[in-house]
Amino acid sequence: MDFILSNARLVSMRPGDAGYQVTEPQNITIQHGKITAIEATKPVAKACASFDCTGKLVTPGLIDCHTHLVFAGSRANEFEMRLKGVPYQEIAKQGGGILSTVKATRDASLQQLIDMALPRLDGLIRSGVTSVEIKSGYGLTLDDELKMLRAAKALESHRAVRVTTTLLAAHALPPEYSQRSDDYIEHVCQTIIPAVAEEQLASAVDVFCESIGFSLAQTEKVFQAAKQYGLKIKGHTEQLSNLGGSALTASYDGLSVDHIEYLDTQGVQALAKSNTVATLLPGAFYFLRETQLPPIEELRAHNVPMALATDLNPGTSPFADLTMMMNMACTLFRLTPEEALRGVTCHGAKALGHGDSRGQIAPGFDADLAIWNVAHPAELSYQQGFPQLHARVVEGAFYPV
Repeated sequence: MDFILSNARLVSMRPGDAGYQVTEPQNITIQHGKITAIEATKPVAKACASFDCTGKLVTPGLIDCHTHLVFAGSRANEFEMRLKGVPYQEIAKQGGGILSTVKATRDASLQQLIDMALPRLDGLIRSGVTSVEIKSGYGLTLDDELKMLRAAKALESHRAVRVTTTLLAAHALPPEYSQRSDDYIEHVCQTIIPAVAEEQLASAVDVFCESIGFSLAQTEKVFQAAKQYGLKIKGHTEQLSNLGGSALTASYDGLSVDHIEYLDTQGVQALAKSNTVATLLPGAFYFLRETQLPPIEELRAHNVPMALATDLNPGTSPFADLTMMMNMACTLFRLTPEEALRGVTCHGAKALGHGDSRGQIAPGFDADLAIWNVAHPAELSYQQGFPQLHARVVEGAFYPV
């Protein structure tokens, strides 16, 4: 049976200026999880399931295209120590930093990781999210990386949400490989990637290409292994310095490069040529009190699509609210509300490889929608702390708040 959203004022996020304009009330017909028709408002047959959207605004469901949502432990004490002036090196010596999360995640069971992730996922859902990407990267052994990815995939059976998983085994150097980063990269390429591909636990591979992460040459080795096993490419690049990781990712037809505060003109041009998405992560920028802004004007000038995401993680962006990221992107990066909304809809979909099926309201697209108690889409970037979400539609099924 068809499901119809009637009297829906749409913000379709289709290409062009009209994609951000609020339409007159229309009916959206949904069948088998897809949008099959968008028509002028007319009476709905009594036999047809429907929801009256009078007075509400309908957008594509929001897409959080970069999270580290599955992890164990807390870094609140580390946050407090930093604010008291304790250097990061001292915090790390005392067992803090990313390796503290690695230890806690390794110690946690699969079920414990699922249970801890659900409240974070609920926060994203309350902000209108219907699709979320979840990375591994806090296990750093074969068994623990597989455990993280299995936990991420299991979340779909607990909540109405679409989960895309990404292998980020090249996130940090595990303690057992201290001073042997090349050996660890070899382990990632020869052992972890093949196992993940065999179980189909991830659709993409990511690398933290940075002076405190992995070199350009090591990053390329991981990309080559990912390609060999049919996995897509993403990159944590140019967050702290300019190593050329974004251009390298683009040369491998990467889906996205993320952070990119230190991206230069050559890197922007490489993205434009490859059509790789630039993913902005204002939560980490804010939390770390960064001052180096991403090259927003150059990205605009070269028509590079800009996605937005929470980067939800325990150390540098402990935020489970995608609309808050929209506000941060507007206030910190000076994005327009339209750019912010595109960043969490059509461009976020593209950053996950779903640009042809999600992130827009159009016939043939997935029926993943957010229904809001707002009059204009700019309110999603403008207001914080107000209960704006009324309901979500995920794969054609209706889920009230």
